[in-house]
Amino acid sequence: MPRFNANLTMLFTEAPFLDRFARARKAGFDAVEFLFPYDFDKDDLKKALGENGLKQVLFNLPAGDWAAGERGFAIFPDRIDEFRRGVRSAIEYAGALGCRQINCLSGVAPQKYTVETLHTTFVANLRFAAEELKKHGIKALIEPINHYDIPGFFLNTVEQADAIIGEVGSDNLFIQYDLYHQQRTRGELIATYQKYKDRIAHIQLADNPGRNEPGTGEINYGFLFAALDAAGYDGWIGCEYKPKAGTEEGLGWLRRAEKAKAAA
Repeated sequence: MPRFNANLTMLFTEAPFLDRFARARKAGFDAVEFLFPYDFDKDDLKKALGENGLKQVLFNLPAGDWAAGERGFAIFPDRIDEFRRGVRSAIEYAGALGCRQINCLSGVAPQKYTVETLHTTFVANLRFAAEELKKHGIKALIEPINHYDIPGFFLNTVEQADAIIGEVGSDNLFIQYDLYHQQRTRGELIATYQKYKDRIAHIQLADNPGRNEPGTGEINYGFLFAALDAAGYDGWIGCEYKPKAGTEEGLGWLRRAEKAKAAA
């Protein structure tokens, strides 16, 4: 059965960020992920992980001004130098935190460039990132995101991600497969995983509609977890959802999944 890790950007948000690590451990998680580490001192994050016996599974490359609506800039031809500086900064944090996966958000397509220019820039930036991260034993990931939640986001589908990985030509570039985004975009959650599983390095979850915890929407997560297990997925699944009534109150789905695992 896959292992579940807490996304501290969306879970335990009642607490200050550095206090969420202890809350995640108390709730039964062995590992965490979050959007970005860059606003925090590396030593403070390392201490929070160590004191709570947690593994850092994933974070993202710098993605621009998040508060202003930026969602990455890997497709921007006028920000290539900034992108490369971000890769180097991410490597420093990953080394301090023992993180072996870093995700690259493509960004929202600006209208002043052609699709061909954005695509070419994205491929070149990913080629650079994949090879630089490989030198440090870190996997590079890209994540398709549905166009309802982030209109104009450049990378929308697993099929598109697969084609881009083929064009980049690196053996160190993989897909971050978010089940919520896949459900909103194409569905076919298990069939898609089975088709592209050799390129999928990390999975995230949330139910639909609402992007709340499993069991609150239309996705049959009990079936899904068993199917992923049967398909051989043994990586982490990041819990990237918005708790409906509070993080701890909404963890019943996790207890049921652990019970099913023990009974298997």
